[in-house]
Amino acid sequence: MQRVVPSDAERRAALRRMKTIATALLVIAAVVFAVSFALQDRLPWLGYVRAAAEGAMVGAIADWFAVTALFRRPLGLPIPHTAIIPTRKDEIGASLGAFVEHEFLSDEVVLGKLRSVEPARRAGEWLREPAHAERLAAEASVAANALLELLGDDDIEQLLEQLARRHVLEPEWAPAIGRVGARLVAADQQRPAIDALLARAEGWLDAHPEAFGSMVSDRLPRWVPKLVDRFVDDRAYREVLAFVRAVRADDAHPLRLAIDRYLGDLAESLQHDPATIGKVERLKTELFDSPRVREFAGEAWAAVKGSLTAALADPESELRRGLRRALVELGARLAADEGLQAKVDGWLTDAAAYVVRNYRSDIAGVITETVERWDARETTEKLELQVGRDLQFIRINGTVVGALAGLAIFSVATALHALL
Repeated sequence: MQRVVPSDAERRAALRRMKTIATALLVIAAVVFAVSFALQDRLPWLGYVRAAAEGAMVGAIADWFAVTALFRRPLGLPIPHTAIIPTRKDEIGASLGAFVEHEFLSDEVVLGKLRSVEPARRAGEWLREPAHAERLAAEASVAANALLELLGDDDIEQLLEQLARRHVLEPEWAPAIGRVGARLVAADQQRPAIDALLARAEGWLDAHPEAFGSMVSDRLPRWVPKLVDRFVDDRAYREVLAFVRAVRADDAHPLRLAIDRYLGDLAESLQHDPATIGKVERLKTELFDSPRVREFAGEAWAAVKGSLTAALADPESELRRGLRRALVELGARLAADEGLQAKVDGWLTDAAAYVVRNYRSDIAGVITETVERWDARETTEKLELQVGRDLQFIRINGTVVGALAGLAIFSVATALHALL
């Protein structure tokens, strides 16, 4: 169950209330002392009351002085060893930082706590609840959207360009393409592509016989009769269509073999022929130096960013649903798989050990530096708000104990006087 931490206003009100109670007890003791002191000659038993009230006043004043001396100078008097907190603020901050460093950030404390709480199992049990997974997915989406907004488009485009040049443009393309091509040709992987091209060519020729129209006859002498023109065009169309069908039907057709040899030679040239390699490199450079390519990269990033932003903002988007499912599945695995729990706990422990060993002084130093930056008056007020209410109980207890002590001392003294 989460503990409710009171606000500064609530602490201030509680401190003021406890100060009023402690001061009221001192006033009551003073009134009782004055009345009993005045009447004790007529009513001897009031001597005991006077002694108790006198002891209560002494205890109340002594403890008021002690408590006040922590935060300020009592009555504004420059009494030594008072106003301890404002005058020794920096020392207190350094001591507090050292205490946290050695007592709270030690390897034994941090790693022992991590091992005892079994973070992987507890995280898994929490995550496998769909409501918790939805909450984490929503928080992650908000964080991712904020990150996307923070990222400058120009910076991202420049980064993408730099990465592309380093990992895509700088390496030579031709040898890699040649090696892949050689493997494909050796495995006859070019055959399906050639078959697809031949099928498309045959289909196109079947659907567009007019494409050959006057392609051949336009090149014949003008004195050739028109009948011959039409015959030549039709004959050329049928021959081309028959040739394409013949190549498709025969896996060992000379054209297929010629293509295979050409592709094999091309793959070899791409790997070893400096002229071919140079041509590919020049083509690559011209391609990527084109302003249109850069513009396309910017448009691609804008499209990706817009899609991500919309998907992250929509709870019912495929991205958000997938993230929720992944989180629930991860939680179920973490909760049930002891081996996975041990691995995750080990990673967390190693990470915590690294942080603690290398940065514990820096973490504790935050406390010291923060206290040093505080104004002395501000520090006094902060600490008094935190512990002042409890310190007022010291004044109350001092009043009560003083009264009992005064009564006891007076009673013992009176008894001894009567005996002697």
